[in-house]
Amino acid sequence: MKFACETTGAKYNYTITDTDIKSDALNENGEVSLSAAYNISVYATADGYKASDKAEATLYWINANLDNGTNINQVRTRGVVAISGDTVFIDLGLKSEGFVDKAEFTDENGNITIKEGDKIKVYFASANRDELHFTTKLSGQNAGKDILESAYKNAIPVEGHVTKEIKGGYEVMVGTVCAFCPYSQMGYKQKKEPAEYVGEHLTFKIQEYKNDGRNIVVSNRAVLEEQAADELSKLEQKLTVGMTVTGTVKSIESYGAFIDVDGFQALLPISEISRIRVTNVADVLKVGQTITAKIIRTDWAHERMSLSTKELESDPWEGADKKFPAGTTLDGTISRVADFGLFVQLASGIDGLVHISRLNVERNTNLKKVYKPGDKLPVVVDKIDLAEHRISLSPVVSNEEEENAHEYLSKQNDDGETYNPFAALLKNRK
Repeated sequence: MKFACETTGAKYNYTITDTDIKSDALNENGEVSLSAAYNISVYATADGYKASDKAEATLYWINANLDNGTNINQVRTRGVVAISGDTVFIDLGLKSEGFVDKAEFTDENGNITIKEGDKIKVYFASANRDELHFTTKLSGQNAGKDILESAYKNAIPVEGHVTKEIKGGYEVMVGTVCAFCPYSQMGYKQKKEPAEYVGEHLTFKIQEYKNDGRNIVVSNRAVLEEQAADELSKLEQKLTVGMTVTGTVKSIESYGAFIDVDGFQALLPISEISRIRVTNVADVLKVGQTITAKIIRTDWAHERMSLSTKELESDPWEGADKKFPAGTTLDGTISRVADFGLFVQLASGIDGLVHISRLNVERNTNLKKVYKPGDKLPVVVDKIDLAEHRISLSPVVSNEEEENAHEYLSKQNDDGETYNPFAALLKNRK
């Protein structure tokens, strides 16, 4: 571009007109597609004419993109260098930086979803003097057919207004152009009633562009899926197995609780809630409660994460072999009744097993009809396996019961039909 200045050293404001820009940057009306004109400041020098630094960078960027035939609406990936006020500044590799409106990265709760250093996809929107404005989506208000075709080819999101329901979906106005959005392409995971979308201004991607823009099919789902994928990718880098996280209980199920961790729904299985056996999740957790847990498994391909609060508790089995050596007699509490025996709690988080063969019951006895969780049961430690977290127990038989059993055995014929459980127990010990 050339500038004609009359006085050396003087500052002049010049306008770049259509004749200064390649013809392929002009729209169907012969106007510059990215802006009507660019006002810059130039200075006359002894050797020629020089623009101010920022204006020079602006001209350089515009010329570089127009002169090499690059479409001005092409999507570019740029790094965030600063976030200030209502503006996000991005690196262009030039003397000046581009900017994007911060509102484009603000969620429904007013929280900004990016940070310095993040890479974002943007396209060039406009230039005003020495400022380069980028955006993440095309404004429907300024979207003519040429812009929409470019958006289709470059997968640029566009803003649209859902005007009404029609057969198979919705009529969407993108600027002055009418498009069609199928029911299946509206919304993503949390779908609303079809009528609730009417009247909303949403972001879409153009899936089909045919017959010179007379047949346009758009998708809101594609935009939401891409956003979800980007968010999931960020979480995958941030949330790793072994780290401790803080979350909020969102819902409670019979098999565990779902915890919101940075917007991701993770599962806290009932078996990972505590080292003490939990039978009812609602007894220990409440919706809205804040908890701290450890990430024990991730499956990002299937969007799954498992947590454990049990892992953050101290191990009650540490030193259990010294606390409960073989021969120790304890007053235990039945914690669970199984077909093969009784689990007896000896201390918080430590249960031992009384096998059915050690109990004073007949064969095929339904233990659940004889014993109940919470019942007290004196036991003696037979054996402890610290590595496997197992303790074998036997019930304690009183001296009086033993004497009565011995007396009965001395009078009882082995072929008799009468059965005494205590006698059977003593007999088994012989």
